[in-house]
Amino acid sequence: MNIDPALSPVLTTLPTLDWFSDVDGTRAATRQLLAAAPAPADPRIEISGASFTGPDGNQVELRIYIPTGEGAAPLPGVLYCHGGAFVTGDLDTADGNCREICLGGGAVVVSVGYRLAPEHPYPAGLTDCHAALGWLHANAAGLGVDPDRLAVSGRSAGGCLAAAVALIARDQGGPRLIHQLLLIPVLDDRCDTPSAHSVTDHRILNRRTALTMWQTYLGGADPTAPYAAPSRADDLSGLPSAYIMVAENDPLRDEGMDYARRLVEAGVSTELHLVPGAFHLFEGYAPDSALARRTTEHWMAALHGALRR
Repeated sequence: MNIDPALSPVLTTLPTLDWFSDVDGTRAATRQLLAAAPAPADPRIEISGASFTGPDGNQVELRIYIPTGEGAAPLPGVLYCHGGAFVTGDLDTADGNCREICLGGGAVVVSVGYRLAPEHPYPAGLTDCHAALGWLHANAAGLGVDPDRLAVSGRSAGGCLAAAVALIARDQGGPRLIHQLLLIPVLDDRCDTPSAHSVTDHRILNRRTALTMWQTYLGGADPTAPYAAPSRADDLSGLPSAYIMVAENDPLRDEGMDYARRLVEAGVSTELHLVPGAFHLFEGYAPDSALARRTTEHWMAALHGALRR
């Protein structure tokens, strides 16, 4: 693999982790990586919690991030769906990304603690995320959000959920979205692209892990079911503008690039950013590396512009 020199030392220290044989262990490891200690208070962001009863009668927990330096005018609103292979991650592990979106995008961010597989397979998590978009739209005035400037965002498995929410919003007549920020997104259950077959390193996401991830998420559901795998959607026209980030050494690379191509062909304004020398979740493993900082600055600037076009 062509690995960025700043990431090579990190790659050698990564443990072998079977994400799906020990889900509890995976969840603990994810929290240790992304939420080992509470983030320090930041006067630039006001953070609060909320919850609502979802369509299935379950309680959906939310965390709200409001930038304090953006003035009194209604701000854009962004729904954020965390990553974690559909089985791990929570409001705490999503905290860093949500702060970046809040400050970089100058937007109110609503992070959703959706239900996880294998306890709650498809469509439970997607149902929660879509319902959270409805909650954001319904509560826009109280949050200081412009209901005509809503976006969705997600990383990895959260990118799948965000893309699926955008498809549902289009098909069901709203809430209308103006942008989708998809970071190293999971999009295609078939895992049959050249990049899926070429990435075999057991220390990072590879095809075997990706296939198991999809099996766990779907829980026996038909992968062609509406919105299960966004890449299976026949029609991508009428979707909001998109920014898609992919990494060179990621089995998900080609499905992200193909989704971007199809969006462009469908008339959707789309920006594709390929990070050379990177592997899946490299920003989480090496957040202080120059590559991670440059990458984050790039998508933050793109998001800021998209929310104000």
